[in-house]
Amino acid sequence: MLPIETLITFFTASILLGLAPGPDNIFVLTQSAMRGRSAGIIVMFGLCTGLIVHSVAVAFGVAVIFQTSAIAFSILKFVGAGYLVYLAWQIFRASPEKIQGESVGSINRWKLYRRGIIMNITNPKVSIFFLAFLPQFTDASNGSIPLQIILLGGLFILATILVFGSIALLAGTLSQYFNRSDFAQKILNKVAGTVFLGLALKLVTTKQ
Repeated sequence: MLPIETLITFFTASILLGLAPGPDNIFVLTQSAMRGRSAGIIVMFGLCTGLIVHSVAVAFGVAVIFQTSAIAFSILKFVGAGYLVYLAWQIFRASPEKIQGESVGSINRWKLYRRGIIMNITNPKVSIFFLAFLPQFTDASNGSIPLQIILLGGLFILATILVFGSIALLAGTLSQYFNRSDFAQKILNKVAGTVFLGLALKLVTTKQ
């Protein structure tokens, strides 16, 4: 079992990392602002499901593939970038839609959840980040390293839920304004689409 001091230090670092601007929290922000708090929360859980995949991959060494194989790294990042471009295209061509309170609009919950998962697991930098970050807090004298990695991954996910959940709740208040203005929603759609294109470009230009 990891010492409580180590767990507190790790959790604090995870909170700070979650607050740093990045593709995932920006994704939660835009979805919450466009479709309401519920949409942001659902996307958040999708992203956290992706983090479970990354935690398991690090625990069992799968993430090493993306760190050592340029081909695997490139394939995954281009798939992720392509998905972001697809989302941007959908947003650009969408007509303003009314968001009623906590409704997720015309997109069902499963699609939002799936978007969060795909958004997270197709970013190879997350696996490599976990591979570099989590092992720093492990110690062979405290038992199984894979189990320690899974525990730390769970704490990171908890920190992510707290941070991203707060972002979803705060940004979700904007949806009430956009619900009353088609013009404002058109502007938000253009901004969100541009943000997704920017994230896709950033992912494509990411080096291993």
